[in-house]
Order: sequence, then structure tokens, then C-alpha cells
Amino acid sequence: MDVGTDLGPRGTLRRVVDHAAELTGAASAALVTADPGQGDLAGIRTAARDGVAESAGTAPRLEVPIHVGEERFGELRLTGRPGSGPFTAEDEQLVRVLATHAGIVIGTARLHRTARQRERWIEGAAAVTTALLTEESADDALTTVAERARLLADASAGVILQPTAEGGMEIVTASTPEDPDGIVGAAIAPGSPVLEQLLGGEPVFVTDSATDPRMTTHVRHRFGPSMMLPLRANGRLIGTLALPRRRGDRPYTDVERLLATQFASQAALALVLADARRGRERLAVYEDRDRIARDLHDLVVQRLFATGMMLESTRRRSGAEDVRDILGRALDELRSTVQEVRTAIFALQQSPAGPPTGLRGRVLRETAAAAALLGFPPSTHFTGAVDTRVPDRVADRLLTALRHALTDAGGRPGVSRVEVTVDATTTLPDGRDGVRLTVFDDGVTGPGDGVTGPGDGEGTTVTWRSAL
Repeated sequence: MDVGTDLGPRGTLRRVVDHAAELTGAASAALVTADPGQGDLAGIRTAARDGVAESAGTAPRLEVPIHVGEERFGELRLTGRPGSGPFTAEDEQLVRVLATHAGIVIGTARLHRTARQRERWIEGAAAVTTALLTEESADDALTTVAERARLLADASAGVILQPTAEGGMEIVTASTPEDPDGIVGAAIAPGSPVLEQLLGGEPVFVTDSATDPRMTTHVRHRFGPSMMLPLRANGRLIGTLALPRRRGDRPYTDVERLLATQFASQAALALVLADARRGRERLAVYEDRDRIARDLHDLVVQRLFATGMMLESTRRRSGAEDVRDILGRALDELRSTVQEVRTAIFALQQSPAGPPTGLRGRVLRETAAAAALLGFPPSTHFTGAVDTRVPDRVADRLLTALRHALTDAGGRPGVSRVEVTVDATTTLPDGRDGVRLTVFDDGVTGPGDGVTGPGDGEGTTVTWRSAL
């Protein structure tokens, strides 16, 4: 009845050991298991009673096995019986009763620990799924999986490996509270036995990473027990989740291996879903940009063009001399507006995530970046097939000149308008085909600025030319 008092697993087992010594008159008693993975349920012992120390070679000994179900967990060991002779059959029967109770306590503790582990891993998998479906980047998603798995497994590190173009696997993400130096970038060479298992979708369990011949990375000496779990969903191998512990740490139990494998499967599915969600969002953005570009082209440009035709017709009528100049300026403004709208259409057709393509896209990227310095977007115009006529070597120099001109414009006072023009149809003074960059700003200039323009105080025009 006394050992049945609820003290928790370790407290109850200590009472079992103490009562075994008390009831049999043993000098000392201990609960011993050969399994180092039992943690705080192993190595419970009582001090020598009555200050008597017995020699292990001559003192009476009594060993009674402890079974948990069909498994032999360990044994109760009693040593020494000062002044009472050897242990009796009645002593053995008493200790067997206590050993049976110890087995029940250990079995219950195991069930509770397993249930708690399952609960933690399930909660962790749910948290990872929620996090992945709200993350913005793939790198953040992989880091989330590695960090959560490391905490759940009580591992020294959580790392994600992904296949390389050469047929190996490389660590792309590492989560560790210790020094992560050298972990990211470590690779498993093609042809490694462990790699063949992982690429085949099989988990790999390692007792000691430092000495296992299958482990070939240069950081293996840092770790001991390890699990390497494929991240596989819908027949697609995303990568591998590795959870190494420190050297000398306890090995993973069968329950931990099962729960971690299930977690990896759930995480892989969540990664696929998260990637699909980001793909849908990108597609929605592209569709919106295409729709806006079509609307600009089909509605705005055509209406502006029709308005320009009406103004042009009006200017040609007899008796329109008094408004001819006004109509001419209006037509110029309309042409400029049409060109800017077409430039905007081209920008919308560029991928927002990727680098700009062609000279046109690169110029637009530079002018968009300059808007932060200027406080407004520059007006950009293109003449001719700038993407096909201007070679890359010339385009690079043009962009350098454009960058300098925009920086200078941003440093002048009173700038409220900047116009950038790239003309790929120009002819150089020596008759060769060329490209011309013109950057105008209406900022205040002073004498001796060293720039070309209509005159001091009337803005600044920078011109750059090159042969094609």
C-alpha cells in the first residue's frame, strides 16, 4: 500500500528499492538496467543499511528480474544480510512482488511518456503546417522545419539537405544553438550508400555519426546518434531532414524514430502545399499585371491615339492658325503620354521576382530605383528596337552613364521633373549607327557646371552616345 502512493515514477521506484532492502534485511538494494536510454528510471539504489559494507565476493546476493510486459527491463539487486545468513525463499517472494509492482510503474511511465511525446510531435507538426502556410519565402519555410524538429527531438542540430546537380546532397539550412560554422554547404558525395537510401525514400538511423562509415560529411565528427529522414510528398523528394545529437547523448528510441518519421512526412506535405500556395499567389499577381497591361493598351492607348488624330485633323483645318501652336503642344504631350503608357505596359509584362530582361527592362529598373532618391518616378522614353539593336557591352556602359546622371540629378536643388530617353536609331557624326542616352532634369544649375543644356537656370541635359 505504501509503494502505491502516487509520488511519480521515480519516487515510487525508490520506495520499491527501499522496502526491498527493509523487508529482507539487505545491506543495500538497487534497481539496475542495462539500457542507457531509460534516463531517470534507471540506476536507483539505497545506501548501505546500518553502516555495514559487505564484500561483493562473499556477501549474500539476491537478483530478481523486472519485466515490463514481455520485455526484461532490468532487475532488483540485494546485497549483504548482516547477521542473518543467506536470503530465504520468503525473501525472494517478497522481492518478486515488489519487482512486479516496479514493472507496472515503469510500464505506466513509458505509456505516459510516449503519449506525451506523441502529443508534442503532433502539436509541433500542426504548428509547422500553420507556419509554412503563412511564410513568404522557401528559405524561411525550410528554417522553420529544421528549428521545430530540432526542439522536438532534443537534437543538437536540425539540418535540411537538398539534392545537388551532381547527384549528391548538400546542407542548405541549419538550426543549432551551438556554433553553426561549416555546417551549411557540407555535402554528401554522389554514390554514398546513405545517399542511395535517402534518394530511395528510406530513413537512415545512425548510432554514432563520427564513426559510422556511411557518414562522409566533414562535420560528422561533431555528432553522435542521428536520424536522417526523407522529406517526400506525392512521390517528390524535396530533401532530407537530419537530426543529429551530440556525441555521447542517448540514442533515439523506436518511438522517437517513428514520431520523427511521421513528422517529416507531414512537414514535406506542408512544404509542397506552401510552395503551391506561393505559386498561386504569384500567378494571381501575373494575371493582374497582364490584365492591367491589356486594359492600358486596349483602352487608354487607343483613346489617346484617337484624341491625337482628332487634334491633328483640327490643326489642318483652315482658319486654325491662331490655335496651331496650342494644338502642336497638345499633340506633343499626347505622344509623350502614349510613350510613357507603353513603357508602363512593358514594365508590367516583366516578372516582378526575376531580374529585368533586355536593355529596356534594365533601364526601367534603374529609373524605378532612382524614384526613391528623387521623390518621384522619372519619365522614360524609348525609340527603336533597343533590346535587339544594342549589344550587352554597350548596354552596360549606357546603364553606368544613366546611373551617374540620375545620381547627379538627385543632388541638384529644385528638381521636379526628370526625362530619360534612349534612342537606338541615332546616327553618329562619322555615319555609324549608334545609341544615344539623354537625361534631362529641371533642377537649378549654376555657371560652370560642365553639363550640356539650353542655358544656366533652364535645367540640365546630359547626353551620352556610343556606336553599336
